[in-house]
Amino acid sequence: MIQRIQQAHALYCRLTGQRASLRFDRERLWYEFFHAGFSEADLKRVISYLQKEIREGRRNVGALKLSNLLQLDRFEEDLNISQVRLYAPKPAQPLAPSPPVPRPSPEEDEAARQRALQILARFYAEHGL
Repeated sequence: MIQRIQQAHALYCRLTGQRASLRFDRERLWYEFFHAGFSEADLKRVISYLQKEIREGRRNVGALKLSNLLQLDRFEEDLNISQVRLYAPKPAQPLAPSPPVPRPSPEEDEAARQRALQILARFYAEHGL
């Protein structure tokens, strides 16, 4: 376990560009980190995520402090958020323009009008209107 802790601490220092000594209290934080089931891959993912968020101005650089990073509840939340995939809704496909409907001829208009009048006359007759 001590070798794994040393490797994780070295990885943290390399990824963040920091030189932080590995004292007993930090060893304990790393021990609890691994004991909680987190891995070096999780560490890389969260550090990358936090660095991106810091660059975009959404997080403070203090998020990369070892004492902040290894707060297990916060680490777990950052890990979960870093794995969320947000997809922009697909743009609606523009409908193909419908072909223009040809205008009926004057004769067709008149025939349709006569049919409508016959239907109305039949309706009035059937309903006694």
